[in-house]
Amino acid sequence: MALSESKKLKYCVGCREDFYNGHNPYDIKRCWCLKSAKVVWRKLVHVDDRPPFDHKAQRVLDCYTKSRHICIEPKERW
Repeated sequence: MALSESKKLKYCVGCREDFYNGHNPYDIKRCWCLKSAKVVWRKLVHVDDRPPFDHKAQRVLDCYTKSRHICIEPKERW
């Protein structure tokens, strides 16, 4: 079952592109990725962290981006 855009919005919190979900002075109401986005499990790893990456996986949208972070598959440790 696909999530509605309004339910997907809770996974946008912290994303660099959440700016386009009405959090801007330009009257842009929705991020262009939201409609086709899927909820996935990812580990968010800061670029300054050293391997192995034992971070806890979390649910985010497949388009999620966060400043100075990368998203890796849950089973990856590098």
